[in-house]
Amino acid sequence: MHLNPYGEDAVNLAADLANRPPADAAELADRCRVAGLALEHPVTERDVVRTRTALDAWEKVVDATDECERAELVNGMLAEAAAYPRLTDHMGSGWHLHYRDDQQPLGGVLFSLISVGTALHLAGRGMHRLRRCDVTECTTIFADTSRTGRQRYCSQRCANRDAVRRHRANRGSAKASA
Repeated sequence: MHLNPYGEDAVNLAADLANRPPADAAELADRCRVAGLALEHPVTERDVVRTRTALDAWEKVVDATDECERAELVNGMLAEAAAYPRLTDHMGSGWHLHYRDDQQPLGGVLFSLISVGTALHLAGRGMHRLRRCDVTECTTIFADTSRTGRQRYCSQRCANRDAVRRHRANRGSAKASA
């Protein structure tokens, strides 16, 4: 039995690829393999270009200012990338669902995976649970998979940095008012 590969793992892969875009086809292939994707075809520079197109569209979803805009952008991605659901046992890895046509190159697979995964993540966890880090100088994208749904920082390092900054600002304003 396979669990849904289109949820949390897909948005985390999208965030990883958006935060550190792959330089070439070999790096894209390596990072997809590490993420657990089965590569059915050789990865080419066309896949890198298609992946960048998917990530550009996805970053607009991340940066959307309200839920309706976010939903409209995801729906546009779904319309472009997804196909009717189908059962598959490709690579002999066990039966599972795909929301894409068979025999697609990696760029198309990633576009579909990212769009469907993002839709499932936002619908299942909340429309606000995809964002950039709250630290002003950090532009890192992350999917909020926390239990409470209130993650504000991409990492503990940024959370600590912001806490120190707030503490120093509060200490400075307390001294100024004394």
